[in-house]
Amino acid sequence: MTDAERDVEAQAGGEGATPSVMACDFCQREVPSVRRVALDGEYERLQTPHAVMYACPECFEKKDRTRLGL
Repeated sequence: MTDAERDVEAQAGGEGATPSVMACDFCQREVPSVRRVALDGEYERLQTPHAVMYACPECFEKKDRTRLGL
């Protein structure tokens, strides 16, 4: 199990639990799913200390375009 999977499981209330909604850490909207990039080329967030944040689809796309310089 990856760190991201453990984080989502903890938010869900434990192993096997499935949350009906989750909150986006960027806009605080409640959404059915959130996303996070942890590794992409030189972008590495598995070993680097940082606050783990999950994004709704809209915030994820905006953040990903910024990260990629688009």
